[in-house]
Amino acid sequence: MDVFGYLRLVRRHWWIVLVTVMLTVGGAALVTVRTTPRYQASVTFFVNTPSQGVTAAYQGSLFLQQRVKSYADLLTSDRLAQSVVADAPLGLTADQVRGRIATSTKPDTVLLTATVTDTDQNRALKTIEALSAKFTDLVKKVETPGDNEPSPIKIEVVSGPRVTSSPVSPKPVRNLILGGLLGLLAGAALAVLRGLADVRMRDAAALQRVTGSPLLGEIPFEPSARMAPLIVGEAATSARAEAVRKLRTNLRFVDVHEPARVIAVTSALQGEGKTTMACNTAIALAEAGWRVLLIDADLRRPKAADYLGLDGGVGLTDVLVGDVQVGDVVQRWGEKSLLVLPSGATPPNPSELLGSKAMADLLVALRESADIVIIDTAPLLAVTDGVVVAVQADGALLVTQQGRTSRSQVAAAARALSSVSVRLLGCVLNMSKVGKADAYQYETYKVVVPAPPVPTDRAGATRRDAQEPRGDRTQELTRLSR
Repeated sequence: MDVFGYLRLVRRHWWIVLVTVMLTVGGAALVTVRTTPRYQASVTFFVNTPSQGVTAAYQGSLFLQQRVKSYADLLTSDRLAQSVVADAPLGLTADQVRGRIATSTKPDTVLLTATVTDTDQNRALKTIEALSAKFTDLVKKVETPGDNEPSPIKIEVVSGPRVTSSPVSPKPVRNLILGGLLGLLAGAALAVLRGLADVRMRDAAALQRVTGSPLLGEIPFEPSARMAPLIVGEAATSARAEAVRKLRTNLRFVDVHEPARVIAVTSALQGEGKTTMACNTAIALAEAGWRVLLIDADLRRPKAADYLGLDGGVGLTDVLVGDVQVGDVVQRWGEKSLLVLPSGATPPNPSELLGSKAMADLLVALRESADIVIIDTAPLLAVTDGVVVAVQADGALLVTQQGRTSRSQVAAAARALSSVSVRLLGCVLNMSKVGKADAYQYETYKVVVPAPPVPTDRAGATRRDAQEPRGDRTQELTRLSR
C-alpha cells in the first residue's frame, strides 16, 4: 500500500484520530492540573586562580576547567548538604536537599551553575542562598594547603542567588501541544491498523477486484430507504433512484451481443438489500417501457410481495406443484408494465422445488412472455437455493452492502457462481456512503399532459373499440401456461 492508501485509511477512520487526540489532550490537561507547581532557584559561580604571565594564565585556565568538574560533584555531596541543613532551618533532611540540587557547567569555561528545584518558592530561595554560602566556605577549606597559606582557588558568585517568579513546571501550553501531537500520531497509527485489519467491503474498487466482474451500480445510502424502500413517489427523485436508473442502463448494455433476459439477483449474506434491489430494478425497467416480470424465488424469507403491497399467499410454489396456473397468480403492479409472481406458501423442500423440471419449464414459458425476467433469489452462502436458480437464468447480479460483508464472503459467493458456470453479469455496491459533491438531486416538475382524443365515427359517436380495454399480460401468461 502506498502513502495515499494510508492517508485514505486515516481519512476513513477520522473519528479514531479525533477521539485519540481528545483523550491525549484531556490526559495532558489532567496531569497538568494535578501536578504541583515547582520553582527553580539558581546561582552561578566563577572559579578563578591567581596567575602571572600568559603561559601561567593558560595553564591555570586548563587546570580550573578540570577542577570545575570536581566542584560540580562537590555541590551534591553529603557534606555540603549537611552543612546547609545545619545552618538554615529548611524542614528538609540532607538527602532531600541533595535530591533537589542539580549542577551544570559550560564547556571550555570556569562557570559552574547550581539549581535547586522545590515546590515551595521561598524554601527554594533559602536553600540556594545557604548552598551558595556553604559551598564557598567548603571549597576554601578543601583547597587551603595549610593554616597560614592562602587558597589557590577563588570562588565568586557572578549570578544569583535568585528564584523564578513563575513555576518552571508544569507548562500547560507545552503539555497540551505535546499531548495533541502524540494523540495525532497515535490516532493515525490506530486508524491505519484498523483499516488494515478491517476485511469488510469498503469501496467499489475492492468489490470489482474480489468478484472479477464490472461494477454496474453504486447505490447511495439514504435513511429514508428503511421506511420507503421503493423508488416511487417522493423517492423517485432521490439520488438512490437515479443510481438505480444508472444500474438499469448498465444492465441493459453489459453485453449487447448476448443480452440477459432472465436475471437472478442474489447476495452473499442475508440483509444486504437484494430484494429491494430486485424490486427497484424491475420498477426502473418498467418505467423505461420494458415488459418486466418479477419472480420472488426466495422461498425461505420472501419479502417482495410485502414491499410491493401485494398478496403473496399464493404464487410460485403453488405453480410448481401444479395446484394453480401461472396466469391465475401473476399480479400487475401499479400502472406500469410490471407483473409480479409472488413466492406463495413456504415449502419444506425449497432447493428441490427450485431445481425441478417444473421450474425450468416455467422459466422457458415466462421468458417468451416478458422482455426481462427479474428473479429474487436466496443468499448464496446461506443455502443452495440461489445457485440453483442462477444456473437456470441468463446471468446473475451480485448485491453487496458496503461495510457489512467481508471480502472473503464476497469472494466465496463469486466462487459459488463460477463453480457452476453461472454468468456473473456484474456487481452492485449497496448502501454506499457517497459524498455530497457526488450526490445529485433532481427537482420535480409537474407537467400536465393533455389526454389523447377519443376516436369517433362520422356521426360523432364514440367508437366502441376505444372504450374496451386491451388484453393485458396476465391473459397472455394464462394462455402460455395452458
